[in-house]
Amino acid sequence: MASPQRASAAENTRYQLNLKNVPVDVLSAMASRADQQRCSITAMWIQAARALLDAAENPPAQLTLPFGEAARAASSPRPNFGFRFIDLFAGIGGFRIALERLGGSCVFSSEWDKQAQRTYLRWFGELPHGDITKIAPASLPGHDLLAAGFPCQPFSLAGVSKKNALGHAHGFACKRQGNLFFSICDIVRALRPPALLLENVKNLRSHDAGRTWAVIRDTLERELGYEVNASVLDAAHYVPQHRERIFIVCFNRELLGGEPSGFVFPEAPNRRPKLLDILDPSPDAKYTLTDHLWTYLQRYARKHAAKGNGFGFGLVSPGSDPDVVTRTLSARYYKDGSEILVDQGANRTPRRLTPVECARLMGFEAKVRDRADIPVSDTQAYRQFGNAVVPAVVEAVAAEALRVLDRLRLASSNGAAIPPRPRPRARRSAPAA
Repeated sequence: MASPQRASAAENTRYQLNLKNVPVDVLSAMASRADQQRCSITAMWIQAARALLDAAENPPAQLTLPFGEAARAASSPRPNFGFRFIDLFAGIGGFRIALERLGGSCVFSSEWDKQAQRTYLRWFGELPHGDITKIAPASLPGHDLLAAGFPCQPFSLAGVSKKNALGHAHGFACKRQGNLFFSICDIVRALRPPALLLENVKNLRSHDAGRTWAVIRDTLERELGYEVNASVLDAAHYVPQHRERIFIVCFNRELLGGEPSGFVFPEAPNRRPKLLDILDPSPDAKYTLTDHLWTYLQRYARKHAAKGNGFGFGLVSPGSDPDVVTRTLSARYYKDGSEILVDQGANRTPRRLTPVECARLMGFEAKVRDRADIPVSDTQAYRQFGNAVVPAVVEAVAAEALRVLDRLRLASSNGAAIPPRPRPRARRSAPAA
């Protein structure tokens, strides 16, 4: 209840605004508005009261502010405070798309692959820094959220099978990629960010009979002092593609004050685009399989089926099954496209997806309107989308993590004015040609 008390009968009537018993979600919503308008919360309350008084022909002695509306604003997925994040192992920016949608400011990005850097530069106007192992952790800017989809090949089912076949090490024994998790730990140890958002393949939990996951969890919890929440989520609730990934959300226990964070993973939504809606009605003929390749793939599938193996192609017919969901798009899609083939009728061989269709299947439609928005070859595009994270899933998980940070920040400020959003660091320009 807000009670503006009439102070005088003068032409410019003045009021005193008294606030008490204001719900915490309303305080949170007003803090969000103050943050957006770069003013104090007090100014926001005065603005709200003045708007209602101006709208009233006969201002009442007691004024009830619209707490219901403010509470609804507080329940939106968008966080109430500005936040800074760093984008590690950034790939083509799936994390960044999601976190910027939520109002975040990226203050540092890192990606070693030169082709992925080209795409990132095109989409975000910023060239990511290179090998994160060559950068001193303490030199990175402060941030509220560390986001990282650290390399998954050493832990994935396909990656492990390939490395075993070639006699190569996998998991943490993979010197080139397996130990990059500990590079993240070095940064966390040096900068102690409030929250971490990590992503990897679902096989991370079962790799090496669970020992890999035990090391990761023990490192985060016992050595670094973070609360760890982990769950395998399927992107099929957001895009027409089965894509199971483990998401790891961690909070700095120093900020939790000995209490659990209360974090919960998002409920799966009942919404996703139809596969037919993201397909090109007139794709280039080069994406249609040759008779030779189609015969080979069928023979290959029959051979493994006879052995009881699950290898084979994935053929979808969105025209006859509008709710069809594809297999997982992987980085090897450029080889033969067998994971996801589109039926073209009885008189034509199937076709593979175009790079633009892969972008839509992953949820990158905001960055990719047509082929010109993809600055790399088809082969590189297939690799990049196959290695990417689905932004919509990241956004849903991050929104819940940011709710926790909102509550912590609001509780620590007692409803006081929230500092304005920090300015993003100067972006790194592309090297001179």
